[in-house]
Amino acid sequence: MANTYTLIASSTVGAGGAANIQFTSIPSTYTDLKVVISSRNADTAEGAFCRFNSDSGTNYEWIQLKGTGSSAVSNKAVTFGSPYTTGVYWRSTISTQTASTFANTELYIPNYNDSSAYQSVSVDSVTENNATAAEAALIAGIWKNNAAITSITFVTEGGGNFVQYTTAYLYGISNS
Repeated sequence: MANTYTLIASSTVGAGGAANIQFTSIPSTYTDLKVVISSRNADTAEGAFCRFNSDSGTNYEWIQLKGTGSSAVSNKAVTFGSPYTTGVYWRSTISTQTASTFANTELYIPNYNDSSAYQSVSVDSVTENNATAAEAALIAGIWKNNAAITSITFVTEGGGNFVQYTTAYLYGISNS
């Protein structure tokens, strides 16, 4: 069967930035969800978090494999503790990196309506600083809740804003 992608919602951050990006009232009519994000943080913390159904408690676990071209690192949420257990982590370009460069991230959330198991998410994320570094990260995450996902919120790791022109697209995927 072919997968059919349907754009559910999109968001583009305007002038002045935004403290978060949020998709609410996600319909239950799809099999899986996919989010595509192009992001840059106004602060100097290198990441962002994905939270489900407004849950910012310590109900998330994730593990990251990150490569820079010269080294590889593996780390996980429980090693860092809060706030890293308050959402599934992903990489974002930061204010000290090359101007006008944005990180690119895809989050895949299978079976988001399954109320018999915890909700999982896989993340593929790349950032770039043309002067000094580029990073690629694969992240496997889980929300330790078996509620259907009806909303998704993205926040920066450092608590600052996403900058103007950060974009996010939410797709529903149907098997048809």
